[in-house]
Amino acid sequence: MAAAALLSCALTVPTRGAQAAFFPGVVFDYGGKYDKSFNEGVLTGIERFHSETGINYKALEISNDVQREQYLRRLAEHGADIILAVGFSQAPAVAKVAKEFPEIKFTLIDGVVKLPNVQSILFSEQEGSYLVGMLAALTSKTHTVGFVGGMDIPLIRRFECGYEQGVKAVAPDDHIIANMVGTTPAAWSDPTRGGELAKSQFDRGVDVVFAAAGQSGIGVLQAAKDAGKYSIGVDSNQNHLFPGSVLTSMVKRVDVAAYNAIKAAQDGTWQAGVRTLGLKEEGVGWALDENNAKLVTPDMKAALDAASAEIQNGTRKVANYDETNGCKY
Repeated sequence: MAAAALLSCALTVPTRGAQAAFFPGVVFDYGGKYDKSFNEGVLTGIERFHSETGINYKALEISNDVQREQYLRRLAEHGADIILAVGFSQAPAVAKVAKEFPEIKFTLIDGVVKLPNVQSILFSEQEGSYLVGMLAALTSKTHTVGFVGGMDIPLIRRFECGYEQGVKAVAPDDHIIANMVGTTPAAWSDPTRGGELAKSQFDRGVDVVFAAAGQSGIGVLQAAKDAGKYSIGVDSNQNHLFPGSVLTSMVKRVDVAAYNAIKAAQDGTWQAGVRTLGLKEEGVGWALDENNAKLVTPDMKAALDAASAEIQNGTRKVANYDETNGCKY
């Protein structure tokens, strides 16, 4: 991608009426805006804002680490009113550029920067992962389920931790096989490696696998389809990718977070600070639609609904991954 390329639904700011006074910008992380996962979820929220208001946005997709800071600064210099930074890896760049442009609002999705012009949005991944872990255990015939994470970082360990607890809540003796695609950002965009890890797990008895691996997860879902196994998608609702094979998806409502941030900036209600979205805030959940309805029995749905209600009212606890103590529950 050319270093100066601006990718957007339209490359110019609207010129009609009062709308010309406002426009948002966004910097997508590795995998790009069409990764069918995390980035694309954000794109969905931005496109919703565009379709409702007619206001265009400017967007950039990085291809290397240096571009994070460069592209945030470029959008700020273009006069964006709010800039969305997608992914935890953008935190250092946001911390630097936000100080340089204190009048511009920055929303960091999936990371934390504590500055007066930065809004940080986090998600309780462990809560949604708990529910899909329950569904995996309720579905598995081999009593062996799998997990394929992307980059081996605490964020992905939170998915794994919640998933493990959900599995064990249903079937304490079930076995869980977990692998990570890698330890560098390239782990988010290697569907071939994701598929290889899934196939290895299938060879060891796994019949349901949860992929929390960005674009690499598409390889996991494809491998499950090819092997006649079940997969679980992540971030966006991926049920439609392989209907009848994708058991469900653990959705992070990054689309809602992105839409709300831009809309709030437009109407003057945007606030800096840190906000965590879990089941109670409808920030995470599991997907049930026409693509997987035949895979989820009424009893399964009732079990997940009951657990969700208990997590929300505090009577069922879901431990979170801790960098010091790991996953203890």
